[in-house]
Amino acid sequence: MAVRAVARYVRISPRKARVVADLIRGEDLEDALRILNLSPKKAARIMEKVVKSAVANAEVSPEIEDVDALYIKSAYVDGGPMWKRIRPRAMGRAYLIRKRTSHITVVLDEKRKEV
Repeated sequence: MAVRAVARYVRISPRKARVVADLIRGEDLEDALRILNLSPKKAARIMEKVVKSAVANAEVSPEIEDVDALYIKSAYVDGGPMWKRIRPRAMGRAYLIRKRTSHITVVLDEKRKEV
């Protein structure tokens, strides 16, 4: 059975966070944490917190028997609400600045044991 963790309203652009989510999707848990630890991107720190939260959820979940056999089943980033700001421009015009937010979801599952 899968467990998940969600970080909502994270102050990073979804486009930038999806690059990091693509790196860890389908990886073993240890490999994913190693990739996130070595990545220089800001989204990697945020994604690492979400993965660790999902691991903590798996430890208390009765459906997960072996925490060491977990892998990243899916990791996706959805857009959250935008903060809108106005910046003055030349000749009395205004320029809209969109400060984007993200909802980051990580789903962990156990690897199937071959019988």
